[in-house]
Amino acid sequence: MTQAERRIFLIQYLLDERTEMGCTPVDIPDDESGQRNLLRSLVNIRAPGAISDKFLQVQDAYLQERNRERGINDVASDGICLWRGDITTLKVDAIVNAANSGMTGCYQPCHSCIDNCIHTFAGVQLRNKCAEMMMHQGHEEPTGQAKITPAYNLPCKYVLHTVGPIVTGPLTMRHKIQLASCYISCLEIAAQNNVQSIAFCCISTGVFMFPAEEAARIAVATVRDWKRETRSSMKVVFNVFSKKDEAIYSKILGTN
Repeated sequence: MTQAERRIFLIQYLLDERTEMGCTPVDIPDDESGQRNLLRSLVNIRAPGAISDKFLQVQDAYLQERNRERGINDVASDGICLWRGDITTLKVDAIVNAANSGMTGCYQPCHSCIDNCIHTFAGVQLRNKCAEMMMHQGHEEPTGQAKITPAYNLPCKYVLHTVGPIVTGPLTMRHKIQLASCYISCLEIAAQNNVQSIAFCCISTGVFMFPAEEAARIAVATVRDWKRETRSSMKVVFNVFSKKDEAIYSKILGTN
């Protein structure tokens, strides 16, 4: 199959699923961009559940080629470093996902949050795995903890999912402690799984509204303290997406 044929197959499969559930039929766009957006939307809104081996085979081939097209970045650095770009393209042992307490991803079609991006480019297996973990747990994920899953079609090996604090009013000490706990929880689980390199996103600074500069200070201090106390040689990448966040981390890390 070509990429175009794979894309149409995947879209049609997901549309057929929805038709069986009584949803209104949707026309498949003729253009590649429209098809990509439709496929991503269908994956984003799909609830966890069984799916055919044929779908997974085609999806995996499609996503692995798609990820190669998007570019795979190998951040070669010792200790702690800063990198700006799309975390889903990083070839490290583990990347960190800023998840919500439901832990099964973002269901808003084509949303730009990291949770949506990670689930989109990992494949439907990731949502199914997260749903399985949450069903076994029996309750929402507490703030400040973390879980590890395979990364499936991403260039990394693992995804660490952590729920950061939501700041709806003044920033409190509780918020700061919870954010630090996110970083510690991820580092400890990573160490338990022999992770040699990990990339952190800017946890809680998006829709969770944690002030970006204070979040960066907590992130850097927490990671430095943990590495010093544990004498860990784990490589840590602070991943940012905007130039503004890059400037904040550069100043704190002393790399500007």
